[in-house]
Amino acid sequence: MSRYEKKQRSRSPGHDSKRREDDRYYGRKYRDTRESHKGSSSRSVQGNRETHELSAENRPGGSNEDSCFSKYKHELNRVFTANPNLVHDVADFWKFVEKFESVKKRLGDNVDESATDSALNSIGVPERYHKSHCLNLKLDLSYGELFARVPDTKSLTKSQLLKFRDVILLYLDFKQKEKFAKLKRLRDTQTNLPVARYREEIIEMIKMEKVVIIAGDTGCGKSTQIPRYLYEAGFQKIACTQPRRIACISLAKRVTFETLSENVSRVGYQIRFEKQKNQETNITFITEGLLLRQLSGESTISTYDVIVLDEVHERHLHGDFLLGIMKCIINQKPDLKLVLMSATINIELFSNYFAKENVKVIEVPGRLYPIQLLYRPITVQDLAYKNDRFNPSPYVQIMQIIDQKYPINEKGDLLIFLSGISEITAVVDAAKEYSMKKNNWIVLPLHSTLSIVEQDKVFDYAPEGVRKCIVATNIAETSITIDGIRFVADSGKVKEMSYDPLCKMQRLKEFWISKASAEQRKGRAGRTGPGVCYRIYSEEEYKILEKYSTPELQRVPLDSSLLQMIAMGLPDARKFPFIESPPASSIENAISSLKDHGALTDNEKITCIGKTLARLPVDIVIGKMLIMGSIFHQVEPVLSLAAALSIQTPFTNRAYRDTECETSRKKLESDHGDPITLLNAFKEWLEVKQENSQEYRSSSNSSRKWCRRRGLEEQRFYEMTKLRSQFKDLLQDCNLLKSLPEPNSSMTSAERAIRHGELKLLKSLKRTYKQSEPRKRKQLKVETFDIQFENNDEDNEELDIKDIEFRMRNDSSQVQNLLTASTACSYKDLTMLKLILCSGLYPQFACADEFNYCKSPSEQLFHTKAKPYVALHPMSFFGNHPQVLQIEEEDVMAIAGFKSKTPVSSKNQILAYLSLLETTKPYLVNTLRMPAAQTLLLFAHEIDTNSTISM
Repeated sequence: MSRYEKKQRSRSPGHDSKRREDDRYYGRKYRDTRESHKGSSSRSVQGNRETHELSAENRPGGSNEDSCFSKYKHELNRVFTANPNLVHDVADFWKFVEKFESVKKRLGDNVDESATDSALNSIGVPERYHKSHCLNLKLDLSYGELFARVPDTKSLTKSQLLKFRDVILLYLDFKQKEKFAKLKRLRDTQTNLPVARYREEIIEMIKMEKVVIIAGDTGCGKSTQIPRYLYEAGFQKIACTQPRRIACISLAKRVTFETLSENVSRVGYQIRFEKQKNQETNITFITEGLLLRQLSGESTISTYDVIVLDEVHERHLHGDFLLGIMKCIINQKPDLKLVLMSATINIELFSNYFAKENVKVIEVPGRLYPIQLLYRPITVQDLAYKNDRFNPSPYVQIMQIIDQKYPINEKGDLLIFLSGISEITAVVDAAKEYSMKKNNWIVLPLHSTLSIVEQDKVFDYAPEGVRKCIVATNIAETSITIDGIRFVADSGKVKEMSYDPLCKMQRLKEFWISKASAEQRKGRAGRTGPGVCYRIYSEEEYKILEKYSTPELQRVPLDSSLLQMIAMGLPDARKFPFIESPPASSIENAISSLKDHGALTDNEKITCIGKTLARLPVDIVIGKMLIMGSIFHQVEPVLSLAAALSIQTPFTNRAYRDTECETSRKKLESDHGDPITLLNAFKEWLEVKQENSQEYRSSSNSSRKWCRRRGLEEQRFYEMTKLRSQFKDLLQDCNLLKSLPEPNSSMTSAERAIRHGELKLLKSLKRTYKQSEPRKRKQLKVETFDIQFENNDEDNEELDIKDIEFRMRNDSSQVQNLLTASTACSYKDLTMLKLILCSGLYPQFACADEFNYCKSPSEQLFHTKAKPYVALHPMSFFGNHPQVLQIEEEDVMAIAGFKSKTPVSSKNQILAYLSLLETTKPYLVNTLRMPAAQTLLLFAHEIDTNSTISM
């Protein structure tokens, strides 16, 4: 059995029907060909005599060998090399050939003659009938051309070459029919979407009005269809915002497919680290934050005909600022149209906000299947559980109910919504223990700190007789859609970040969800068929929930966003037209913070440093670091450090729980603190890339394996390299860094030739990746809750598109430059790097509690300017090694007459921190140790002390 057949058989049941359909096609084509030869066997055609005289001795191996083209693959590939437009995907063609040959072998016969063997009469019509002449294709490839292109014609007869030509024709016919079938299914799907009935009304309303609200229920098709409707109605430049990068990419791919524009740039996307668009692009999917920055330029506003703000009900920070900006712009640009879309939008709030613009509302029903709603509140007995710890038993009971009530042959998976990682871990452990009794469940966690590979497991399918139980945070509420969900268990809780402007501290706390979120979660059970939603709370509790979630604007710091608005020309930040204003204290604290950082003057005018900070898409602290790095000629290591601190940490939970990962990670740790540890990890990753730069595949696998062994997410390092490059470009635009010559300009002709060859190979690999099918769902394995790969060796060899793109941007010399730039070679360089970081962090410093010397490592406390008694984060370096901060007894000085609760020493240290985060208690995050006296004297605006300097 061929590898292609193995893959076909190992796929999900949905692929079996496709396989049978293919078999019917191949078999039908084969039978038609055979019958046409039988029907003509009694005829004698003089013009064909020469061909028929090719006897078995001219066909090595006999008739069964005669049409086995796979063994001549190398020779026959020359046909496609000479004419690349003949078959676009050669690998797919040979899969077709293998399949075609296997079907013929199964039928037990062989075609000995080719359709092209028949002679033509005087008017060019074949003298003998052949079914292949009915194909709606003509292949302009003669025997002479085949003979000239195949290098070893001794092993291939004329008959074989002509039959190979017929196979190419059959393949092209098959692909054409496949495309037409897909197109018909696509058009049927588009027509059957609920939003299709409102197409004309939507287009007419948008043409007539400035602002239109489309309240489309889940599954109505608004996100994919409305941009297409607008383009087909004549709008040439359409921007569609999404709150998440993954949604931008997936929607762009889907709309590209639906508009049949895979080979043109009609649809594109633009996100923080990536852009797939050009001047010819008509529909651009873009993140809210990026569009907000684009709108600061007058020229950008003029480029769009329509701006579509999707998922506005989520009320993200950038989304609310976009609404305010659009309200100001829409009246100044008469030709600009604004469309607001959402599934659970507060129509009254948005209608009142745009009342002066005469906003119109169109409501589109969804396409959900019936969902049975059951309330199962937690009992008193379940609440009293092991010292008030989270009790997973109510969710295991749901699994038991499903097992008892629904036969296993009735497909349908379970999706459990929980508030956070600790709750997910508890339920996953309990669910796995329950599933071991029958081996009929596969339990999978889903949250943002998992690696991308682990997240992707939820899209794979379970074997026959087994269900999936996916335990997720609210990431599964709107961000992603998992097929096959029939049951939903909703805890009614979510963990959200709030912000205390007085303490400048973020709090991750558990809250009740809103009614809108509860409906979104329920809807996950009715996407593909009738479902059941279990709410693990009472109906009375549901009735008192808030109607909508709290806007992010009211629970996050506003410093960077307000500075951006002021840089755009807003005279008074307090008068910005928010749809729902944040607390006045948040605005005042943000303005005060901007003054402390030197971004605003005392009379709230933007300064030069403020204008530069507004152009940098980072927090104020990171922006100041970049500026100071430029001033002190330390820009290269600062770029790497700033990029490392601006992304999600590459260390996954496994890095701290797996003993093997902990051991491998030790080399990366720095006793200077977490920022330097991140820099070390990036540097070591670059070294792995550099060591294997000559071998693409070993490099790809080596860096991935290196990351896995240490519990690191490699995607974060790719993000760091992109962000670092972006920061560098921004500093050059701000004239803080000189533009450097192109890397190729210093190459010799030989080096340029080598690089040209490398790029050619990489582009070919990228093209192969893009032409290949999307990631196929794999079958999950019950015993280990892991993926059963169809072929482990093949999986190890699969293309890593991220590595390909990395090598296209960076040759070996550029990787070496990155490595050098990310290394603090001497103690002096490291000290300078730490000082530059502190210049941005001040006044985010923490002093040790005076009684730390008599406390255990986990009880160490520190005090900040605004928040006393904060702890070290348990996953930080100092949280695991607090002894580094202790003063040795020999370093303590005894001074007669000097009284102080704190030991007197020149070795006292202070911690600089990136942020404060409160979960179970307040923690310092991303800490860096510095000598206390010297650091405070250098950065403090003023120092208050008594006459003896004892306090």
